Amino acid sequence: MSLAEHVRTLGRGPGRSRSLTEREANKAMRAMLSGDAAPEAVGALLMLLRMKGETAEEIAGLARAAQESAPAIEAVDLDWPSYAAGRTRGAPWFLFSAAMVARSRHRVLLHGWNGADRKVRDGLETAGIKTARNADEANAFLDRHGIAYLPLEALHPALFRLLTLREVLGLRSCINTVCRMLNPGRANASVQGVFHPSYRLLQADAAALLGWHGLSVIKGGGGEFERHPSKRISAFGLRRGRVYQSTLPALTGETRRLSVASAPPLVAAQHPHSLPAFETQTIIGTTALALDTLGHSDAADMAAALWTATAPLHPA
Repeated sequence: MSLAEHVRTLGRGPGRSRSLTEREANKAMRAMLSGDAAPEAVGALLMLLRMKGETAEEIAGLARAAQESAPAIEAVDLDWPSYAAGRTRGAPWFLFSAAMVARSRHRVLLHGWNGADRKVRDGLETAGIKTARNADEANAFLDRHGIAYLPLEALHPALFRLLTLREVLGLRSCINTVCRMLNPGRANASVQGVFHPSYRLLQADAAALLGWHGLSVIKGGGGEFERHPSKRISAFGLRRGRVYQSTLPALTGETRRLSVASAPPLVAAQHPHSLPAFETQTIIGTTALALDTLGHSDAADMAAALWTATAPLHPA
């Protein structure tokens, strides 16, 4: 399948080039995922999109094509992508938040790839989250535990190959955003973290085109969906399918970086209520915003009650 027409559309030059329509972007992604497109054309297309700056229509078309070629994950309530490189983050406290949302009887699917950084994948077991080897196993874990993590390389190998072209091209591409918008379980709600704030509106606009009902995008810890408890947070997205924007107040007066941890994640698993206040508020605040995305009007109280009821996952 040729990408030449799409490369021409993007690369004709000043006054002649234009962005792709949603339909054209969908067609281009299907060509890239097929494995038949010339690698030179794939690289050219991705870098032209990067230089121009992606539109919501392009992201929606690319993401829809990627989702259509992904295996089916059943009855997911909350989509939770994790694609940050991790260089600026500390322990992945958001994993405990995802587990708490699952305990509120919502089915939560995490999926992702974090490059060479192992913090997220090493933290999954500590947070009580099973890693699935394929879609069938993810469905089984969701039925049994209400939550599962599915690595991108197992979920969608063709998309994973496009994502890892960063190692060849030396730059990130729109595939990083497409992965966040993949939503393989066709959930009505998603929570997403970004490192660059400019992507918050892009992802929110693309989600509206895709027909999602709930979305929260924040500049989170290291690019993950993780609320910094001592900062005011700007959140963008959707509520009931309508544009949403909110500024959330700080939860604690303690000021420090998320990457400076005063307790290891194992403390949250073995002795959750002895966790320091900063980490506790990170988990509760992230959980509350996820529950709000799902439509709970009492999200803050609900998150606090879930934390109070948390029992040790791995008794010491």
